[in-house]
Amino acid sequence: MEHRIPPEEVKPGMYVRGFGGSWLDHPFFLSKFVVKPEHLPKIVQADIPYVVIDDSRGVGLRADPPAARDHVAAALRETPPRPRPVVRRDAASYDQNRRDADRERARGLVKSSLVTMRRTFGEVRLGRAVRLSEVTALVDEVVATVERSPRTLLEVLRLKKKDEYTYLHSVAVCTLMINLARHLGRDEDQVREYGLAGLLHDIGKMGIDETILNKPGGLDESEFGQVRRHPEHGHEILLRTANVPRLALDVCLHHHERVDGKGYPHRLSGEALSEAARLGAICDVYDALTSDRAYKAAWQPVEAIAAMWRWEGQFDRRLLFAFMQSLGIFPPGLMVRLRSNRVGLVLENRRRNSRPRVLAFYAIREGEPIVPEEVTIADNFANDGIVAATSPEEWGLAAEDCTPEFILKGGFQRRQRAALAMQA
Repeated sequence: MEHRIPPEEVKPGMYVRGFGGSWLDHPFFLSKFVVKPEHLPKIVQADIPYVVIDDSRGVGLRADPPAARDHVAAALRETPPRPRPVVRRDAASYDQNRRDADRERARGLVKSSLVTMRRTFGEVRLGRAVRLSEVTALVDEVVATVERSPRTLLEVLRLKKKDEYTYLHSVAVCTLMINLARHLGRDEDQVREYGLAGLLHDIGKMGIDETILNKPGGLDESEFGQVRRHPEHGHEILLRTANVPRLALDVCLHHHERVDGKGYPHRLSGEALSEAARLGAICDVYDALTSDRAYKAAWQPVEAIAAMWRWEGQFDRRLLFAFMQSLGIFPPGLMVRLRSNRVGLVLENRRRNSRPRVLAFYAIREGEPIVPEEVTIADNFANDGIVAATSPEEWGLAAEDCTPEFILKGGFQRRQRAALAMQA
């Protein structure tokens, strides 16, 4: 039987099936393993909300004497600081071989998923029902690949050709939804439902003429009217398919709604929109922006994220920030809180459109400015992490002050001293 437990309650001999939070947030190559004593400090120090254990495959939950409950603290005290890893040629070669294998596996999945989605969409065009067993099997493959290497799969999917967009867009949204659901700590069944919702969200486009879907220029009013009907058409198709989860029906019908009520088809807003529909809207737009289309070239991921953050009223900003965390991509100029209880300014995203650099300039706990320091946010716990977005106003700054130049030249420190002088 599976249980979610706090990290500090994990014991040697337990079988871990997964972690809460993002795939970036735990320091282990595998997310399924038997816990050894040396794993305990890493688990406790990781920024994860819970650990999923399976007591049918390892030590279960049981009452232990106080001495046994102190094993984590003892392990933390006795574990010496981890030495800086020495990268040897054989280790580097192993990492490269693993990356190559992950990429080859992702390419194979994309190739097979293209066949599945072409067949599925083609049958829907002919008026046949969706073969749910076939698409759920594809979702399971995507879940397994995301668990191992989500970034690799997303990078391969970004390379889809213009004429493949209609089919692979659904696979990309499925992948993004799965990755985001895992980051939000959803259980395995919910993760699969989110993935299925992403895979089927655009099924209604099979009711639109292909010349409109692939038109290289802008749509006229009549053509756009046809496009706007695809959520309702897709909802009708899925209603005729047995055992489609409610969550998938909801995302299909509402993934073009906006939190400000200016979306379609029902102009729903705020809490009238389910969390799943709001997540679907984010994943749908992100992949559309970062894909080559018949009428536009793909944007870089950081460009897309920056634009989406600027668009007031379109997305749930709390969930959009969680989406950024799930990808490890943040827009330059965004002011953030760090895991180290500092405030910083995002400078740029490095290679692979990730590993953002942040300029930390304020210590929250001490309540005072610090000497600005550049921090690289890596995919592990060697460095700091971004935990929340914040606003300039919260720290006595104007929006125009949020530049590296202003901070590096001591502008923030002068602003703080002036504010303290006025209070005195």
